[in-house]
Amino acid sequence: MPEHRIDTESAHSARIYDYILGGDDNYPADREAGDAMCREWPALPVHMRANRDFMHRAVRYLAAEAGIRQFLDIGTGIPTPPNLHEIAQAAAPAARVVYVDNDPLVLSLSQGLLSGTPEGRTAYVEADMRDPAAILAAPGFRETLDLSEPVALTVIAIVHFMLDEHDAVGIVRRLLDPLPPGSCLAMSVGTADFAPDEVGRVAREYAARGMPMRLRTLPEAAEFFEGLDLVEPGIAQVHKWRPNRTDGTENGDAGNGVTIRDEDIAMYGAVARKP
Repeated sequence: MPEHRIDTESAHSARIYDYILGGDDNYPADREAGDAMCREWPALPVHMRANRDFMHRAVRYLAAEAGIRQFLDIGTGIPTPPNLHEIAQAAAPAARVVYVDNDPLVLSLSQGLLSGTPEGRTAYVEADMRDPAAILAAPGFRETLDLSEPVALTVIAIVHFMLDEHDAVGIVRRLLDPLPPGSCLAMSVGTADFAPDEVGRVAREYAARGMPMRLRTLPEAAEFFEGLDLVEPGIAQVHKWRPNRTDGTENGDAGNGVTIRDEDIAMYGAVARKP
């Protein structure tokens, strides 16, 4: 495996996310960036936790209610328990998960993603989501997932870093196309629809550090799900997607007595089934 140098001098989106969520896998540049962003939008930690909670609820739904036993997670990020395989295997111990990321730090920490149940299986693929063919051809993908059975494709909090020239909708479609009928897509999509000024300032902080963003409106978010059957309640802000179903929180409650306002959330989320 080639040696990858981790750039600790520049802020990185996954490490900023880790820092704001209270993790330890970050560096001074990430903490400086995270603090600057939170000054621009104090609700940013609430927004990020709500996105993480959406992932938990979506995966629990897929494993416990939809009967999905295989997961392809794109843009995994730094391991933060409970990770996707822990959620899925708690509901279905035989669940199989393939994690995909291209961040050297995630690779260095990937052992934390590979300790699943004896009945299940997890694998890590080092690849860039902008190259779907490389993901689909990777041994870890081919040896872990059975494409004769449904697979859940999870794309959480990543496409806002894909600009128009990257064709994010086309990339997600190319990842979904080889998956059999009955497979599902779970996504969260960044938006400035609810707090345009604050989210715009955060986006400018990211861009100033070499991480330009493409935030999407509701119609633009809906393009990812064209041709699929949306699971109720359809496309919603992440804190409103099936609240109080699996994590004990009430609609509009962060689970710690803190009320989540719509303007605190800059992410749409949805789950849809491939017919």
